[in-house]
Amino acid sequence: MNARRRPWPLFAFAAVAALGLWLRDPQPPAANAAERNDAAAMRDIAYGPHPSQRYDVYAPAKTAGAPTIFFVHGGGWRRGDKASAGTIDAKQRRWTAMGAFVVSTNYRMLPDADPLEQARDVARAIASAQQRVAAAGGDPNAFVLMGHSAGAHLVALVATTPEIARAAGVAPWRGNVLLDSGAIDTVKTMETARKPALFAEAFGDDPAYWRSASPMHRLSGRLAPTLAVCASERVDSCPNNTAFLRKAREYGTRTQLLAKPLSHSDINRDLGEDNAYTLEVEAFLREIGLRLGD
Repeated sequence: MNARRRPWPLFAFAAVAALGLWLRDPQPPAANAAERNDAAAMRDIAYGPHPSQRYDVYAPAKTAGAPTIFFVHGGGWRRGDKASAGTIDAKQRRWTAMGAFVVSTNYRMLPDADPLEQARDVARAIASAQQRVAAAGGDPNAFVLMGHSAGAHLVALVATTPEIARAAGVAPWRGNVLLDSGAIDTVKTMETARKPALFAEAFGDDPAYWRSASPMHRLSGRLAPTLAVCASERVDSCPNNTAFLRKAREYGTRTQLLAKPLSHSDINRDLGEDNAYTLEVEAFLREIGLRLGD
């Protein structure tokens, strides 16, 4: 006996429509996505013509109303990759399981693009990701920027230079998480005799350029709530990040400093693992309104 086929509920049609938005992108998920435990990962989404102008999106099981954590990798403005295991694996596994989108972006690097142009790339990627996440049902008002090392410098530069965000079409975002930036005060970093060669390669020898690429010197207004994590054993990291947050507070920004006895690389690698440090960062995210695991 043939049973009548039941009509699809409305939510099923909505799910198919949302899936269609993702499938319009010509790049398929990576073949090893299952091995990496990437739920609904979309890779190499283009936000510009250069091969480095690409980002990956890791989606939670339920996308409706989901927040987004947008991550910018470090690497001295010259190297690094959005998909490297130590950069994103733990973060995307943990936070997609907690109901958030996780976006990880690449950007043009030296010698193709200097740090200011890299910040413009990051802004372009943010604007593109905001639109894509909103089209998939995510909450466009629950978007947090996060970066490590050079990536933290670029996030801070986008945050403190409104014309960069405005030119790219970036919508307001919820907060910033800066993971151990060594160039938050680019001028001070460049004036010290202890600076590594990678800083000279990135910023050159023109003090006017140092100021133009310095989040400390570009800061002239209120920012989204900002958490700065610093490696307490590094000589300059915590003092420079503390000074940046102090100046941000003068403009009414909500700030928090998290000093950790970790190496520069472990500040990034350990975040997303099951540890007290990750819980502290997640507490900040919840305090500024992100729904994680709710």
